[in-house]
Amino acid sequence: MKVALIGASGFVGTAILNELLQRGHQVTAIVRHPEKVKKAENLTVVAADVLDENAVEAAVKGQDAVISAYNAGWTNPDLYNEFIAGAKTIQAAVKKAGIKRLIVNGGAGSLFIAPNRQIVDTDEFPKEWKPGALAARDYLNILKEEKELDWTFLSPAIEMHQGTSGIRKGTYRTGLENPVFDANNKSVISVEDVAVAIVDELEKPKHIRQRFTVAY
Repeated sequence: MKVALIGASGFVGTAILNELLQRGHQVTAIVRHPEKVKKAENLTVVAADVLDENAVEAAVKGQDAVISAYNAGWTNPDLYNEFIAGAKTIQAAVKKAGIKRLIVNGGAGSLFIAPNRQIVDTDEFPKEWKPGALAARDYLNILKEEKELDWTFLSPAIEMHQGTSGIRKGTYRTGLENPVFDANNKSVISVEDVAVAIVDELEKPKHIRQRFTVAY
């Protein structure tokens, strides 16, 4: 497939990029800093600001699908507002470009740990992650109102690591609104297997206009 990947140089974006290329997809990587993306076969790198709707529309035009791994930056003092603005701009640009399929990588904070209680609202949730988690949660609610796009929102496990016990296992379990726990009551996955789940969803859609989550 021809796939536009927004945020291809970030932590999750790099893993998704590797997975897409490994499976033979033609990727257009859309980033702020093209020099951060390695050169590879079947890869085109485009510099674009996600806050510029026309630039994003031009960059994604002609693609079969768009995957957004956009992150406004964990140290960004205006992280919440910039993430919401960027995510909404991407959504609008994808529609204007005539693309139906949008997959968004979000956070685990919006998963429900108890009835009517999301992880981001618990006392234990780290304060330094809160702006980003709240932004992803609130954007998910915006996305749920989207009627034109075939969107999917992925929330990873509560703990996501680079290279967790074997790096890319290629296996995972799925859930919808609640975290998936293992036998040790841990909700964990590697970033590589988050990428596997996203590209699996791209190739064989199972969660159209749904949020889902993955963990071991």
